Amino acid sequence: MTARVGIDLGGSKIEGVALAPGGEELARMRVATPAGSYQAIIGAVVDLVVDVADAAGEIQQTVGIGTPGASSPSTGLLKNSNSTLLNGRPLEDDLASALKRPVVMRNDADCFAFSEAIDGAGVGAEVVFGVILGTGVGGGLVVGRAVRSGPNRIGGEWGHNPLPWPDDQEFPGPACYCGKRGCIEQWLSGPSFAADHGRRFGGEATPVELVAAARAGQRGARQSLDRYVDRLARSLATVIDVVDPDVIVLGGGMSNADELYEEVPAVWADYVFGGEVFTRLVRNVHGDSSGVRGAAMLVPT
Repeated sequence: MTARVGIDLGGSKIEGVALAPGGEELARMRVATPAGSYQAIIGAVVDLVVDVADAAGEIQQTVGIGTPGASSPSTGLLKNSNSTLLNGRPLEDDLASALKRPVVMRNDADCFAFSEAIDGAGVGAEVVFGVILGTGVGGGLVVGRAVRSGPNRIGGEWGHNPLPWPDDQEFPGPACYCGKRGCIEQWLSGPSFAADHGRRFGGEATPVELVAAARAGQRGARQSLDRYVDRLARSLATVIDVVDPDVIVLGGGMSNADELYEEVPAVWADYVFGGEVFTRLVRNVHGDSSGVRGAAMLVPT
């Protein structure tokens, strides 16, 4: 039985998984991402692949890698990563050289969407849009059970479009690491949700604390959650207008807020062209392991 190995390279952790040909999980391990050293990150990935392979037994020659950002088609250098240490580096080539085996690398949100489309919340749907609402905001598009990253390798990167229909208090919006202002990521990531509340009401609270406070009837927290819901509805409306997916699957820490699955569909028709929406908004099935599972699924069998 030859397993497929996938690696999810994140800003705070690196996760590895080995999947049997039928998709069953044979081994899964997680380590902290080394801080401040590109070479240490490469070494950590190599060590994790070795450890996962030892635990799983025989593995496919190719390793699937999910990473923030994407390799430029023209230079092969990583671009668009919110783990900015990786930008401008030949990450795909360096990993293949260090591992001494081929790699297939995709954006981590692509891997999340792929996993959920193949055997998760989007099973059976022709067009699946996967959304990451975590420390950043990303997206991936799967059409006919195939990832659609596009010629520029930015398919699904809705997080760096501007927030749609901003009011006077939302314009021009917070600065983004990409060099622009008012990106969706600066409103809908977990840290941005907390920062928005802090600007309005002062103090510090985590996204989990704010959602709990909103449920308990704390007025300021409920107002902040209402603003988040409306901004998410506006932002997803533009995805629906352009892509018209069958299903939108949420992942990342903010996806754990149960309110989103009822409250966003209750208002997004106000923003979608034509005023009616049959797209389903659903929670992921595989949790924070969807990305690493999708990376392993990139490996051809």
